[in-house]
Formats: sequence, C-alpha cells, structure tokens
Amino acid sequence: MLKRKVESEIMDWVSSGEKALLVYGVRQAGKTFIIRECLRKAHCDYVEFNLIREPDVVSVLESARDVNDLILKLSLYSKSKLTPGKTILFFDEIQKYKDIVTRIKFLVEDGRFRYILSGSLLGIEIVNLRSAPVGYLKSVTMYPLDFEEFLQVFEVSDEVLDRLKDCFAQKKPVDEVVHQKMLDIFHLYLIIGGMPAAVEKYRVSEDINAVIDEHLSIIEQYKLDFTQYEEENRRLVLTRIYELIPAELNEKNKRFMVADIKKSMRFDRVQDSFMWLYKAGVALPVFNVTEPCLPLLLNEKSSLFKLFLSDIGLLTTIYGKTVKLRILNQEPDLNKGAIYENVVAQELNAHGFPLYYYNSKKMGELDFAVEYRGKVLPIEVKSGKDYERHSALNQVMSTEEYHMNEALIFTNDNVKRNPPFCYMPVYMVMFLKQEETEFADISVGKFRF
Repeated sequence: MLKRKVESEIMDWVSSGEKALLVYGVRQAGKTFIIRECLRKAHCDYVEFNLIREPDVVSVLESARDVNDLILKLSLYSKSKLTPGKTILFFDEIQKYKDIVTRIKFLVEDGRFRYILSGSLLGIEIVNLRSAPVGYLKSVTMYPLDFEEFLQVFEVSDEVLDRLKDCFAQKKPVDEVVHQKMLDIFHLYLIIGGMPAAVEKYRVSEDINAVIDEHLSIIEQYKLDFTQYEEENRRLVLTRIYELIPAELNEKNKRFMVADIKKSMRFDRVQDSFMWLYKAGVALPVFNVTEPCLPLLLNEKSSLFKLFLSDIGLLTTIYGKTVKLRILNQEPDLNKGAIYENVVAQELNAHGFPLYYYNSKKMGELDFAVEYRGKVLPIEVKSGKDYERHSALNQVMSTEEYHMNEALIFTNDNVKRNPPFCYMPVYMVMFLKQEETEFADISVGKFRF
C-alpha cells in the first residue's frame, strides 16, 4: 500500500483524544481508503456510514430531534454495536448532508463518541466546512499524490531522497545518473498523475492504457457532478469551463479568457462557476497580483487568473495519447509549457502555497510568485533548452522596491547557480514547502508569544 502524507495527521488525531476530525478534498483522492487504513492500523472500533450508499442515514440525521434521539436511531440502524467511549463514528460523503458539520459541536459536547467526517468539496455551498466552531473539529486537506508520494511506486530509497534534499538545500548539482533517473520518473508522473486509482493501475499492470481508462472514468464522474449542480443552479456553467481549461493553458499567456465561454460574457455572470470549481478542488486558480510585494493577497486581482487542473495525469489524458507518448520519449520539440506549469501549480498547492502570478505590460510575466521565508519568491518554469532567457524575471529582480534577492527557475537540467538566479531540476519542486512561522519569545504587555 502506498503511504500518504495525510496519514500522520489522521494518526495524530486518533491518538490525541480530540473528538472530531474532517478529512476533505477533491473526489477520488483516496480519502475513504486512507481513513479506513488508519483506523485499522490503530485497531480502532469504528462504524462507517456512507451517506451516498446509505441514503437512509441522511433521513436519520435530518429527523433527529436532539443528540440522544440521533444516537438512539443510529444504534438501531447500525448492524454493529455502538459502544460509548470506544466506537468511532465515521460519516463518509458528508456533502450529502452538510448540516452534520453544524451539529458536530453538540455531538462532541455529548462526549459518548468520537467522530471522523469525510467528503468531497462538490459545491460552493459546503466550502465553509472549516468554519465549524473552533475547538470542536480538526480539519485536514487531502490531495492527489504529490511527486514525492509518487516516488514510492519506484521504491526510491530514503537515502536517495535525503541526498536530493541536501542538493536542494545547498543548491549543488545532483549526481548525473540520479538526475537522469529522476527526470525519467518525473515524466512518468506527468502522464500518470497522482489520482490513487490511476497510480495503482500503473503499479500493478504498468499499462498506460489502463491508466488512461481510469482518468477518463474520473473525468466522466466529475462531469456528472457538474451536471447535477448545473441543473440545480442554471447560472452555473461548470462543464464548459472545465472543458476549456486545457485549451486555455495552451494559449500564449495561459490566462483564462471569460469571453471564450461565450462572446461578450462578463466575469460577474460566471464568477460563481469559477469559485465552485476551485473550491471543489477540481481546478486550481493562480491569481494575478498587481505588484509582486508582500502581502501578495492585498495585491490580488481576482478577476484575472490562470486555471489549472487538479491533477496533471488528467490534463495529459485530455491532451491525448500522442502527447503522452512524446512526453515519455522526452521529445525536445514538444511544447510542454502548460504541462510543466500545471504540475508545478499542483505541487505548490499541495504544499500549502496560495498561488499567484505577476504580469505587467512594462516588465512582462512571472509564472508564479509565492511568499517564502518572509519574502516574495518569483518562480519561472521552463521546459525547453533556452531556460536562461527570462527578460521579465531580469527586470523584476532588478527593481529595488520589490526587495527580491533570489529567483527559482525550474528546468530539465541539473542544479546551477547564477546569483540571484538558481536553476533547479523541475522534480525538485517537491522540496519547496511552506514553513511554519516560529515566533520568538516576545512579551507585549501581558501577552507572550
């Protein structure tokens, strides 16, 4: 079984004694499987209620007058015994009854059971799941496998990973044999992606056609979900936007053009559709900033954005088998700009970075700008050989008011430094992660950090 990074957070919850946990994220990311595995490993007594497969459970939840009535009805419904102080109640697919989150405070206060909830963010109406009463619900996000998790398929050792991390930290070249092997695996990641079912298909069979079939099945399921919500709200145009993303990314500036949905279409008419898609996790927005200055959020222009798919394997499947084959062969004349930017966006998102880009008529465009170690870090993604040509980056770095002392350029080549530029192999994006801010022990009046 492939280990997932989210396991440690779930296992911490199991041992912590906290009463309720929410695991949420895009459909098909493997949430249900990993929750079951963690509960099994910890030898927990648990009862699972799936609100899609068991619609009667929704009726039970809706009809319960209070906590006592709910627990009584669940006990009668369940085929397994619910033992107070021991049994964990696992509610899966909670998007079918989102009000369970608002009730969690009362269930936790009751104290008889612990609760774990899971669901896909399929709709903007449940985006505020994390806003449940503080202290009653811990929440974690689950993504498709990132590249570091994907490496398990090829049994890349901890020793090799440690050496690569050291090369990233020290900005020194990777052993050339290791570098080429990592590039080969990275190109496989581009065509397989991180959806657990697709990765497992490849691990078992090494059959790319089976992987593609799995991708097409996932995309079809997404579109069925879109249709359901489009029927409920006729202003939504989810399917049209989702289908446009691959083509929009192939345009020169990759910015999503609202007019491509329908001529003369205004952003405010479709804003809810875009928000639905990225709050559901099936699309990743990278918002424009008017200035690459801290804090980036205050410079965000939310009506200008690029839109990427949540999984790189889905994107290359949409582009077709020929593109996958050319990626696998690492053909130098293939324009992989959109593909490389998508995988970098996917990695940065999974590592906790809010995603931004910068574009100026005067200076040009930066692919990404993120807040890293207290500064704005500009990032360029280059799939070709001319990666040392970056006029926009040169101009931005030379602008004193932006206070930038380093830029990262992800390429296919080995590590190379030319301060203030650092060229990194694209697979090393797996090591670029948000760092927890540590406050010094500072007294401010009677308050202490």
